[in-house]
Amino acid sequence: MSARSSETVDVAALLERFRSRQATIGIIGLGYVGLPLALTAARVGFQVLGFDINPAYVDSLNRGESYIRHIGSEPVAAAVRTGRLEATADFSRLGEPDALLICVPTPLTKHREPDLSYVERTARDIAARLRRGQLVVLESTTYPGTTDEVLKPILEATGLKSGRDFFLAFSPEREDPGNPDFGTSTIPKVVGGDGPDALALADALYAGLVVKTVPVSSTATAEAVKLTENIFRAVNIALVNELKVVYAAMGIDVWEVIDAAKTKPFGFMPFYPGPGLGGHCIPIDPFYLTWKAREFDVATRFIELAGEVNTHMPYHVVDRLAEAVDRGGRAFSGSKILILGVAYKKNVDDMRESPSLKLIELIEARGAAVDFHDPHVPALPPTRRHGALTGRRSVDLTASALAGYDAVLIATDHDAVDYGQVVEHARLVIDTRNACAKAGIASHKIIKA
Repeated sequence: MSARSSETVDVAALLERFRSRQATIGIIGLGYVGLPLALTAARVGFQVLGFDINPAYVDSLNRGESYIRHIGSEPVAAAVRTGRLEATADFSRLGEPDALLICVPTPLTKHREPDLSYVERTARDIAARLRRGQLVVLESTTYPGTTDEVLKPILEATGLKSGRDFFLAFSPEREDPGNPDFGTSTIPKVVGGDGPDALALADALYAGLVVKTVPVSSTATAEAVKLTENIFRAVNIALVNELKVVYAAMGIDVWEVIDAAKTKPFGFMPFYPGPGLGGHCIPIDPFYLTWKAREFDVATRFIELAGEVNTHMPYHVVDRLAEAVDRGGRAFSGSKILILGVAYKKNVDDMRESPSLKLIELIEARGAAVDFHDPHVPALPPTRRHGALTGRRSVDLTASALAGYDAVLIATDHDAVDYGQVVEHARLVIDTRNACAKAGIASHKIIKA
């Protein structure tokens, strides 16, 4: 039978394959989203074929080794040992799985517009091997309409039709790297389908992977759900970042204010300030919606203002750092600064959109020299916007090393850092995460920023 045949797909049989976990699941992109999803699917009994363009990732997984710190190698080794997980860089095998889950990056261009090149390239790869009866699900965060307006036309250019020959859905990833309380299987999964059969199939697939599915009326609704979740966080983080600046001018500690306010059992949700936003979602997702809204002549002033506040935070931190060094009698230009933590959040090695990279560039642009220490990042990896920093290595955190810097800037509050040692030996500590106070450390050397 030809792959382009018009014979009716047996949806009931495919549903049963998903429900009985007899299906093969293909996962495209084996990073911070795709790898935990692949391990979850393998653990519950699906056969998993993982695709990635990085041969080092493929080789590592097939050896049973993880390249993501907070995941570890034990679950990878178990999945490979049971024969449930195989990784490949051979995209000609995309026709093998019953379902293809797309977990590729959706970054911004330098003009802060959506960059869907990874999604489009993956769609073309799938189209080259697409067969009747496959379910294709996009998990990458994007603007409402992407699945229908970008992914679907590429796949239907094959002559196969969504809802008849293959099935298309969107189910946004909700990963929180390093979160000890919630993992892939314990986070409810929103699912939207291109038609009722696609929704039923995607729902059946994810029902075998996660604690609960949340079906919605369309792929665009599911896309909007993910943007709403992260815009909510971005706006509230912008609010506390602005309050931090306002209260600091009044001599009030915003951290103390938040800790007291969150004792109210209703009507308040704590969010915390920082040196800028990091991670793949919160710094990026709001701009996906503001870009799409312009198509409908709708202004997103509130969201854009939040983006401006959060984007400005590294500049504010560097201003505070420079003022503190200058007040100590040393010129900021020519000073030596140590940044503690370059991962975007504590206790992980995830460098995506880390504000520490912007901090390094801003500090060095003002004439200071910068080193960093991060217990989870031995060297700075290649990044899209900070390529000149690639390969810089973490320095040892010793008493003599700390004493040699004009200031230590805490950008990420990793638990593995001894903040007592830092405050004892550093000349000056700029704390953007309230790490010292949380460790019970008070000193005239500490300045919050």
